[in-house]
Amino acid sequence: MFDNENRAFIAKANDLEITLLPKMANRHGLITGATGTGKTVTLQVLAETFSGMGVPVFAADMKGDLSGVAAKGGNKESVVERVKDYTLTESGFAFQGFPVQFWDVFSEAGVPVRATIGDMGPLLLSRLLSLNDTQTAVLTVVFKIAEDESIALVDLKDIRKILEYVANNTNRYETAYGNISTASVGAIQRGLVALEREGAANFFGEPALNLDDLLQTEGEKGMINILAADRLMNSPRVYTTFLLWLMTRLFEKLPEVGDMDKPKLVFFFDEAHLLFSGAPRVLVEKVEQVIRLIRSKGVGIYFISQVPSDIPDSVLGQLGNRIQHALRAYTPKDQKAIKAAAQAFRANPSLDTETVLTQLGTGEVLISLLDEKGVPSPVQRAFVLPPQGQIGPLDHQTRSQMVQSSLLYRHYAEKKDRESAFEILTERAKHTLSTKEEAAQKKQEARTKKEAEKAWLAQEKAEAKAAAQSQRFWGGVAKSVLVPLARQVLGGLFRRK
Repeated sequence: MFDNENRAFIAKANDLEITLLPKMANRHGLITGATGTGKTVTLQVLAETFSGMGVPVFAADMKGDLSGVAAKGGNKESVVERVKDYTLTESGFAFQGFPVQFWDVFSEAGVPVRATIGDMGPLLLSRLLSLNDTQTAVLTVVFKIAEDESIALVDLKDIRKILEYVANNTNRYETAYGNISTASVGAIQRGLVALEREGAANFFGEPALNLDDLLQTEGEKGMINILAADRLMNSPRVYTTFLLWLMTRLFEKLPEVGDMDKPKLVFFFDEAHLLFSGAPRVLVEKVEQVIRLIRSKGVGIYFISQVPSDIPDSVLGQLGNRIQHALRAYTPKDQKAIKAAAQAFRANPSLDTETVLTQLGTGEVLISLLDEKGVPSPVQRAFVLPPQGQIGPLDHQTRSQMVQSSLLYRHYAEKKDRESAFEILTERAKHTLSTKEEAAQKKQEARTKKEAEKAWLAQEKAEAKAAAQSQRFWGGVAKSVLVPLARQVLGGLFRRK
């Protein structure tokens, strides 16, 4: 809903309407709060708000609840009562559904979403495989070899094949690329096997996701792209790496647009603590860079987690629009987190932020949004407006019909397998084997010929020796028998005469 100044009305503090400026929406944001305090409903309200602006949205649906945004709301009596209490109908509030595109890495609850190994790159793939620095360096070398030899890396069998190939030809590559440890290659291969068991083989392949398909509108409303993440959350590394890949691709591919009247896309990163848990410094620096610069591409990024401390300070400082749900103080650590969360807001003299944080009810928040100059407003205690769409998931049949009837489903449904590293290197191995066999055959023929010549020479020598022996024999016979006999015969003849 929008007021006369085109502000998005998202929360109400008594008679005060809390509004979000569309031109400040790409300054990023943060939604935090304990489990069960209403973060998912707040996410839905913001998604509907941006869609109403004509801004496409991308969000992960952790429990399937967000899918209800596609259907008309008013399905819960408590929501209808709240609309009446806030007299929202006078402000233009109306229950309605919003255009939704469902996506799913596992190709079951949405349009298949894929990326290629080459697009993922060595840094993100290393995080996905939990590699150490040495193994990451080897993987980076393998990617470089593939690039230099124009070998496409599309799916898991491609990266496994080129790892095998490089390991078998280390002597060929080590001079140009440095030492390639076969132990590291083995560790990477084991990681790929484990990754495949987690279902990542579904994610890698073609046709890969075209970012333009996330930037669609339907009429005057932006498309709400929902990633089915309930099953994906069983593989948190795959989940966070996919979202980080998507965020990075948006940063790399979208053109600079400067300050816009409204964002080109708003990206919600739920369970954001998983992204930074155990992340190497180089990855955190990459995220910080993306967050700092992607707003000039017209993209707003909103992190969703339990407490602000889940997000590194270097990233937290970039998040201007903040919505804080209730926190619970069960332990000294919780109390410390509450104090830190309260101090993150711009103070309001009439509000004890730290105390209020533990008193907030479901759907009630502390909120501070950026004003026209980009300055955070003083924190307010407010109720987030109820969603216009349905609260809770769509029924399975309706969702399936929406997925199957999507034009994008027809494009992405069938996985394609073009010639890439696996085929190229398999053919190269066959050629190498054929060449080796040909060389071996020629060597054998040469050996056979040489042995035949040697046998012939031996036979010639034997025959010559035999002839010589025969000659000596008959010479001996002639000398010892024939000559005396001839002399005797001739001598007899002469005596008769």
